[in-house]
Amino acid sequence: MNFATNFYTENAPFTRTITLLGQRVDLRIRASGFGWRFGDGERLATSSPGSPYPRLEITHSYQDSGAVRAAVDTTYSADWRVDGGGWQPVAGTVTIAGAPVALDVVEASPTLVGYR
Repeated sequence: MNFATNFYTENAPFTRTITLLGQRVDLRIRASGFGWRFGDGERLATSSPGSPYPRLEITHSYQDSGAVRAAVDTTYSADWRVDGGGWQPVAGTVTIAGAPVALDVVEASPTLVGYR
């Protein structure tokens, strides 16, 4: 407990192309927000997906030991264009709830050890 736990998610934009009424429609979709649910009632909203260790960008310190279910909800924004024209923003966003991941929060005790 009270040690910063690092959180991050993989994040990569993607594109899709569809044909609608005989017109080629391109979509650029990207994550624009992240809602972190740490499983202990605490939440954090960021525009960053976090980073793997050692960059501790999104962290949380649990106050109590026990089982928690942490998750991240991702908000997506998009742009569209027809037949190679100019890009236009899609009005609004879509948030997809992340599946909770079980974590066991344990208490760590620092111990001084000697080197030989």
